[in-house]
Amino acid sequence: MTIRPARYLLRFDDLCPTMDRGGWERFEGWLAEFRIRPVLTIVPENQDPELMREAWDDGFWERMREWQARGAAIALHGYRHVCASDGGSLLPLHRFTEFAGIPEETQLAWIENGMKKLREEGLEPKLFVAPRHGFDRATLRALHRAKLPVISDGFGARPSRCRDILWIPQQLWGPAERRSGVWTICTHSNTATKAQVESLREFVKKHHAQFIDAEEAKGLAKPCWFGTGAQAWGTAQYWRMRMKG
Repeated sequence: MTIRPARYLLRFDDLCPTMDRGGWERFEGWLAEFRIRPVLTIVPENQDPELMREAWDDGFWERMREWQARGAAIALHGYRHVCASDGGSLLPLHRFTEFAGIPEETQLAWIENGMKKLREEGLEPKLFVAPRHGFDRATLRALHRAKLPVISDGFGARPSRCRDILWIPQQLWGPAERRSGVWTICTHSNTATKAQVESLREFVKKHHAQFIDAEEAKGLAKPCWFGTGAQAWGTAQYWRMRMKG
């Protein structure tokens, strides 16, 4: 069944206590104004120097709790965000990632430790977002074992259930009108320009009635038969989108 008109989710990546607070604050006002319930991807134990943009913010965790209370979905964004592994990812976007190529037991420990940290801060992770889209079959098995079997990634036109994992696709890095399907727009508050913030705000203002949250997206999932052998399918979808521009 085709989903018409299109539905949109908004996802913010790389959130942590040392993020650019001013960058995030540029979004907060109009997100609340249009009652958007975004996906907030949080690095639980950040060690990536690129995400150390300001001094530690003692108010970060309370701010995230407030957004969770408003209906935002909290996502576990890796563990330390240190992308040093060159193991092959199921999605071919980056060579070096945090998870792909790492032994499954280590990945499981990172996922469980990350979930524990978020829960200690009063946050309940609802889905997983791999840094740099880097994950492999071991990651998917570890997520199932950790009871976090939902991932925000992939290039399909709607959410799907593939064996043990529910995929909510993330296909856009800026506002783009679509006629049908479910589309996640990913943005980075640390690096978004003033023009990018304004463009996204105008898009949300125009289409706010079409924005859904992660729980609604889960309810639109359909079965698929790719399972953990999704690499060829994901690659094909990626290059098809690249060719379309």
